[in-house]
Amino acid sequence: MKIVCALKDHPFSNSEESLGVVLYDGSTSENLGSAGGAIKYQVLKDKWVPAARAWDFLSLGLAVAAADLAGHRGESADGWTRQFELEIAVSDPAFWNSQTDLVSQMLGFLTTDQWSVRFLDGGFHPAPGKETVRPGEDGIVLLSGGLDSLVGAIDLAGVGKHPLAVSQIVRGDAENQRHFAVNIGGGLRHFQVNHNAQVPDPESPPSQRSRSLVFLGCGVLAATALKMYHAEQETPVFVCENGFISINPPLTDSRLGSLSTRTTHPEFLGLVQKLMSKASLRVKIENPYQLKTKGEMLQGCHDQAKLQENASRSISCGRYRRFGNKHCGRCVPCLVRRAAFQKWGLPDKTEYLYADLGRDDEEHAAFDDVRCVAMGILQVRETGIRDWIGTALSTAILGDVTDLESMVCRGLDELDTLLKAHGVK
Repeated sequence: MKIVCALKDHPFSNSEESLGVVLYDGSTSENLGSAGGAIKYQVLKDKWVPAARAWDFLSLGLAVAAADLAGHRGESADGWTRQFELEIAVSDPAFWNSQTDLVSQMLGFLTTDQWSVRFLDGGFHPAPGKETVRPGEDGIVLLSGGLDSLVGAIDLAGVGKHPLAVSQIVRGDAENQRHFAVNIGGGLRHFQVNHNAQVPDPESPPSQRSRSLVFLGCGVLAATALKMYHAEQETPVFVCENGFISINPPLTDSRLGSLSTRTTHPEFLGLVQKLMSKASLRVKIENPYQLKTKGEMLQGCHDQAKLQENASRSISCGRYRRFGNKHCGRCVPCLVRRAAFQKWGLPDKTEYLYADLGRDDEEHAAFDDVRCVAMGILQVRETGIRDWIGTALSTAILGDVTDLESMVCRGLDELDTLLKAHGVK
C-alpha cells in the first residue's frame, strides 16, 4: 500500500493505488487523509521553535499512524503482516533518505510490518515569529494518564526535577492527564495534543501500535523547544514504563503477534535513540524503570502520599474504552496492575468489571488472558525463563540480558501471587 504524506499544497494524485495524507492541516478533499493539525496549532500558539529535524521525526510518526489506520491486516497474505510504501515530505530529505534502512528496521520492529520509506522535499518547519518562547524546564516526561507515567512524574518531581509534561490525548484519558499535571511538583507545564490522524476509510481498523511513535515525536519536538536544548545541552525525554510490560514477553506461542505490543521495548527505544544521534538531535530517550516491575515501581515511589492519592485514578486497561471507560480487570495490563497493587500492599480502589478472577467461567478464570498468564507461569517453572522468553530478548542491541530476565521473573511472580489469591489454577 502506497501512502504519500505532505503539506496541503502538495500535488496529491487521487488513485486506487495510493492514499494522500495532508500533514499539519485538515484534509482538502474527501479522498485525502490528514494528521497533525492540532499539534501545529498548539506549537505555534505557544510560540515554540523546535528543531527542523524534530518536525521531520514527528512527520514520520504521523505518516506511520495514518498508514496503520489505512492498512487492514486481514487483507495481507498471512492475515497479519502488511506492506507499506511511504513517501513523506520533510525539511531535510537528503539526510532522512540516508537513514531509510534504520527507519525501516525501527518501524518493522514496532508494528511487525514491512516498510519501504522515501523522503520528499517540502516538509513543515515554520520560521520563528517575532516573539518566541523557550520553556525553562529541565526535560520532558511523557504523561499518558497511566499508572507508570504517574509514578515517573512523581519521582522526577521528588528528586528536584521539573519536567514539561507531554500528553497525547486519548478518549477517556485527557482529564486524568490534566489532573496529574496540575497536582505533581507544584504543577507542571502541560503540552496536551491529539495527532488527529484520519483516513477516508469507514472501516479503518483501530490501532494502538504506531501511536507510541507519535507520542515520542511530540516529546522530541517539545524537548528541542526547551531553553536547555537551545543552550546546546542534551535534553532528556523520560518514557516511564515498568520493565515487564516494556518487554511484554509473549505469554504463549499464540500471542507472538497481535497481543504483544512493543511500544517501549528497549530495542525499539534503542533504535529511536540511534536515529536521534544520527539526526544530531540532542535528545536522550530514557526509561528509568526498565529493570523494575510495576509492583516495585509502586513500592519505590518517592512520594507515597501523592501516589496513594492518585494511583486508583490512573488508567491501565487495554480495553478501557470498549467497556465504557472502565477497567476490565482481566486483560494482561489489568492483571499486571492488580498484581502490582497487591505487591504494594495498599488497597486497590480501581473498579474492575470482571473483579472476581476465581470465578470458573469463560469471562473470568477461563478468559484467554488469564489462562495465558497461568500457562506462562507454568512453562517458566518447567522449562526456565530463557526458553520461555524466546525472541523477546534475543537481540544484539540489548547486550547481556540477565538483569532483564530476572526482572521478568519477578513480574511473573507478582502475577502468580495475584492468581493464587483468587484461586486461579
